Amino acid sequence: MRGHSRDAVEPRTHPGESGTALWRTKHFGDVRVRMVDYSPGYVADHWCSNGHVLLCLSGEPHTELQDGRRYVLTPGMSYQVSDGAEPHRSSSPTGARLFIVD
Repeated sequence: MRGHSRDAVEPRTHPGESGTALWRTKHFGDVRVRMVDYSPGYVADHWCSNGHVLLCLSGEPHTELQDGRRYVLTPGMSYQVSDGAEPHRSSSPTGARLFIVD
């Protein structure tokens, strides 16, 4: 296994309804691994039904489920959701850094 510095992966900007998400993505077969930085005030522009394992590294990401439930993560907290289960979207009033595997 060879390590990679965060800067070795070209970032891609994904605009949200407001703010941006900066993705650094690597693919390992069918597995996508991302380091994602949400800008302060970020709100996703879509509901997602893909499965993820997400770890909050810093900041305060908020997850809203389409049924109205809301969750706030803090550094060290994680969640996982399977494909096709509970559509969700993210936001972050203060910004956040996440490690995501899907």
